[in-house]
Amino acid sequence: MESYQEILDKIFSAYPMYHKVGSSAYKEGLENIEALLDIIGNPQRNLRCVHVAGTNGKGSVSSFLSSYFQELGYKTGLFTSPHLVDFRERIRINGAMIPVEKVLEFFEQYQEKFAHLEPSFFEITTALAFHYFAEQKVDFVVIEVGLGGRLDATNVITPLLSVITNISLEHTQLLGDTVAKIAREKAGIIKDKVPVVIGEYDPESFPVFEDIALHHDAPFFPADVNYEYTNHGGTLGIYDKETHEKVYSLFTPFDAHYQDKNILTFYQAAKVLEFILNIQEDKIGLAVRNMRENTGLIGRWQKLSDHPRILCDVGHNYACLKNSMSNIYEEKSSNDSKVHVVFGMVSDKDIDHILPLLRKEFVYYVCRAHIERAMDQEKLAAKMREQGLSCNTYPSVKEAIAAAKSAATEEDVVFITGSCFVVGEALEEFD
Repeated sequence: MESYQEILDKIFSAYPMYHKVGSSAYKEGLENIEALLDIIGNPQRNLRCVHVAGTNGKGSVSSFLSSYFQELGYKTGLFTSPHLVDFRERIRINGAMIPVEKVLEFFEQYQEKFAHLEPSFFEITTALAFHYFAEQKVDFVVIEVGLGGRLDATNVITPLLSVITNISLEHTQLLGDTVAKIAREKAGIIKDKVPVVIGEYDPESFPVFEDIALHHDAPFFPADVNYEYTNHGGTLGIYDKETHEKVYSLFTPFDAHYQDKNILTFYQAAKVLEFILNIQEDKIGLAVRNMRENTGLIGRWQKLSDHPRILCDVGHNYACLKNSMSNIYEEKSSNDSKVHVVFGMVSDKDIDHILPLLRKEFVYYVCRAHIERAMDQEKLAAKMREQGLSCNTYPSVKEAIAAAKSAATEEDVVFITGSCFVVGEALEEFD
């Protein structure tokens, strides 16, 4: 009998997967996903959704929102991407991954009916998610956009609330070469009269969001225009930006400070949902505290070991790595301890823009994940050495981790980053 993974490999070998092969798998337009959903009875029409887009933080904000609904006692679906270890991570109900048999049942029933449409991997996965959530009669679903917004396969829903976390330059070959152009693509999730939360203010993107929200008569809630925050020892204080009065205080279990911005975006979204749904209970603090446990989120500033301290983070673009380099330095136990970075990237990233962010005092273990898109470790290391970075090369993530662990003392820090694929393979090593 074939294993689940063997069957899964066969199923998805027919569908191009952006996660692994890049832009050649990207299908522009909604016609295909609409045709797929017609075949399965348009389950998305029976779902109450929150839709989350953005360059960074959308996975975390989606998870905070899912945790919030769960703390309120609702049966909650969560659709995110990419997956790091198991495909089923993408589709969860109350934190539990979609069962193997449900994946197999869906493809047994619909694979031949879909064949003439030649769907992408993401389109087929989106259809599966909507089908499963509707079948299981969830109360709410949080849907993370895959790429962009306007033409993303998830953009066939009319949500209760739209959320856009932030904008920075990424996927410029598909979404546009300026922040304003990318913002216009992300703003494609804004719907008529549906409230929209904007996470971070940016002078280039903000006017775009404001204009499109006005055009759609969509109530507009810019989180960090309305609020500011401080973090003292894990207690996050949220203040009204106009009066500077504290409006909320919560404990955050996250060491990475970038989550503070995501929590602020979530806080604004939760306040809007309280109004829309007439929610009387305050579950915002519990949703943040219990987010990992409630949703199964992995790969975001995740601790894998204590001695030495080993952390991983999926951040792989300019804004993410800028935050990571600052945060990981703070993880050092003393001025004498070193930081060892297991690092790999995909070949379609703008590495000339990113590499200057990497700190010269760190030691780098450059590796290549086992996918087509991965950049050759020797090519990447050569570019890094041009920046004055100290690095050695390894043909696999496993070997790079072993070398870093061998070189690190108990007081040192090992940090695994640069690519979702590098982190995914690391998580398998530490499973």
